[in-house]
Amino acid sequence: MIEVRNLTKVFDLAPARARRALDSATDAERAVRDVGGVLAVDDVSFSVGRGELFAVMGLSGSGKSTVVRMINRLVEPTAGTVSYDGADVGGMTRQELRELRNRRISMVFQHFALFPHRTVRENAAYGLKARGVPKRERLERAERALERVGLAHRGDAYPDEFSGGMQQRVGLARALATDPDVLIMDEPFSALDPLTRRAMQEQLLELQRDLGTTIIFVTHDLNEAMRIGDRIMVMKDGRVVQLATGPDIISRPATGYVRDFVSDVDRTRGLTASAVMQRPWVTATVDESPADVLARLEQGPGRCAYVIDADGRIAGVATAETLAEAVRKRQADLGGSVRDDYTAVPGDTPIVEFCHLTGGHSVPLAVVDGDKHLVGVVPRSRVLDAIAAVPEEVGEHG
Repeated sequence: MIEVRNLTKVFDLAPARARRALDSATDAERAVRDVGGVLAVDDVSFSVGRGELFAVMGLSGSGKSTVVRMINRLVEPTAGTVSYDGADVGGMTRQELRELRNRRISMVFQHFALFPHRTVRENAAYGLKARGVPKRERLERAERALERVGLAHRGDAYPDEFSGGMQQRVGLARALATDPDVLIMDEPFSALDPLTRRAMQEQLLELQRDLGTTIIFVTHDLNEAMRIGDRIMVMKDGRVVQLATGPDIISRPATGYVRDFVSDVDRTRGLTASAVMQRPWVTATVDESPADVLARLEQGPGRCAYVIDADGRIAGVATAETLAEAVRKRQADLGGSVRDDYTAVPGDTPIVEFCHLTGGHSVPLAVVDGDKHLVGVVPRSRVLDAIAAVPEEVGEHG
């Protein structure tokens, strides 16, 4: 959906002079500083997939807000390219750029920027008014957007009647009313209290599931990025220091800077079943010989096996005891040995939601994919190790 390559931004210098300083330098930051400029973003590259919720995380001054504003050229890049759905944003005419901002990419900011003299419905419809949509249609679309954020019954109210969280819902509704392909959210929840902030995160995730909108979400809070982002791009001093999924960042921080952030993250919420699972010790199919499966069990640490059907889904479990009984009865297959003493969770389930399920069955907790295929297991020891573990050592540059 969006491709960013070698994006760079220098402030306080004319573009041509800034590019000359960059082209002749081995140390870009020093070269720009020596001629009176500020290197805010330094050679950033990333891509955002259609329907992805992509989080950009960094502290103040890291360059994260500047990067996202260059996507639709609210900030003009000094160097590098941005393409939107295959089109070069840098080469767009003024009319094409206006079309991009009005119809394709909407933005939601930390400060709600609502008009106090307009009703909530009129505020939600404002982007459509700027686009020239007829009044009746824009108010109907605004009403649908307000319904999506839980404010359909408050359209006639005014912003000063609302709390900060409700005002931010109006700002989100205004963006959704334009039916954008991409939603850029620049620290939209940072001014909210913790409970309201969590509620807004929940609502955003629900909207994402329902609408499938591509979202770029900027935050300085790694816990927030972990909670909502499909992938997270961590920035420091204008550069990308790591781009990965939340569990990967927790388990394998790329630098000491990232490792320091990870140390404060709630690992039970950031790590998922997929991140801590291991291969099953033994699996079997229903048509296998009980004696063969029992022999495999005796060679490993487990006392039970997951039994898989012809489609790769879990048919049940077979324990050493049931297998031994089947051998004594000379049963040809596992048909009489399969029990349903197991629990399965999707791979994206956070530890906090399944840790109480481990250790309660004859087999480790099963991890399944979207088609219910067995992809791994989580013994209780893996959960305890994951919660207590120190992140892996960073590379030589960390």
